[in-house]
Amino acid sequence: MPTENSNIKPWSLKQSKIVGDFKIFKVRSDNRTSPRTGKEHEFYVIESVDWCNVIAITKDDELVMVEQYRQGTSLIELELPGGMIDPGETPIETAPRELREETGYAGDKPESVGFVYANPAIMNNKVHTFVIRNANLQHDTEFDDGEDLAVRLIPIKNIPKLILEGKISHSLMVAALAKFNYLNKTH
Repeated sequence: MPTENSNIKPWSLKQSKIVGDFKIFKVRSDNRTSPRTGKEHEFYVIESVDWCNVIAITKDDELVMVEQYRQGTSLIELELPGGMIDPGETPIETAPRELREETGYAGDKPESVGFVYANPAIMNNKVHTFVIRNANLQHDTEFDDGEDLAVRLIPIKNIPKLILEGKISHSLMVAALAKFNYLNKTH
């Protein structure tokens, strides 16, 4: 959010068009004019649906996490369960569904931690995070065709060390966990 004395202004949109459709996201070309120079620039924006992450906490103060192979980095990542918000679904509905499908766990009513923008420089979507307390194994998993996941129970007290050591390195997971940690310390 800009400060009161900010001279930064939005860039006016001259033209916008979809230049690629890739199943789970689209690429849009925007021609915008700089309010400072008056010059036109072309920008590319990845249009994607909003996502949802779940911080599921067991009665033993463990986080229900998943390990999965990520195509972009060619690495197995330790992450929070989550996924895309389905059409017609709200983020608060997505959280327990994704937790159940990916881990088989369920728990209390989801509590919002808020959202972050995935990458505002090139993406238009939000990533919502919810806490689900008293999580316990109640269901079979229901992986999507493109998912192979392993459930891991990680003591909450180990999370900062895992982030510092780079064992949790997905930026959106780090952001969600930082927000959760900050909110817990301020309440």
